[in-house]
Amino acid sequence: MQSSLMPDFSQYGRVAGVDEVGRGPLVGNVVAAAVILHPDKQILGLADSKKLSEKKREALYEEIMDKALCWAVASASPVEIDQINILHASMLAMQRAVMSLNVNPDYVLIDGNRCPDLPYPSEAIIKGDAKVAAISAASILAKVVRDREMYLLHEQYPEYAFNKHKGYPTAQHMSALKKYGPLPEYRKSFRPVAQLLETSVR
Repeated sequence: MQSSLMPDFSQYGRVAGVDEVGRGPLVGNVVAAAVILHPDKQILGLADSKKLSEKKREALYEEIMDKALCWAVASASPVEIDQINILHASMLAMQRAVMSLNVNPDYVLIDGNRCPDLPYPSEAIIKGDAKVAAISAASILAKVVRDREMYLLHEQYPEYAFNKHKGYPTAQHMSALKKYGPLPEYRKSFRPVAQLLETSVR
């Protein structure tokens, strides 16, 4: 709940919270969101998106889009992840999200321990998605968008069960990956995928 979150940093003016989702999966985009909450429109129940049920995330997603002063979602593709690595791709996605906001923030709060290159004052907050309302909101938007991308991929390739594991390397996912092979949407630089590709070339 919001009562357990850190101060809202409102003394800095318009504060954007930023988070990303999808560093660990073997497939798909890494997705980031940036949110500036409206000072007069409270959103109850904001929390780390991983701690919320899918139903609650979906409801909050709609409320955030409706009540936030502004928001933006951006991503980095599997090709970009393979080219610059997942850490730099995550930074790129967060940078893109912030730069896509239609209101310039006065201060930017990033979930984690480092900040992307931004033209605004910024601060990294470890576990910020559980502490800062704007970062919690960003984590919810990013999570919902990425999950929806996985559902679309599941519709194309139901044998991989992306609707269940969302691309993370579960036993079910690894079994399907070994059986059917990597799709174009896979991150070829990630070890399980790279190993399969290497084996198939031999």
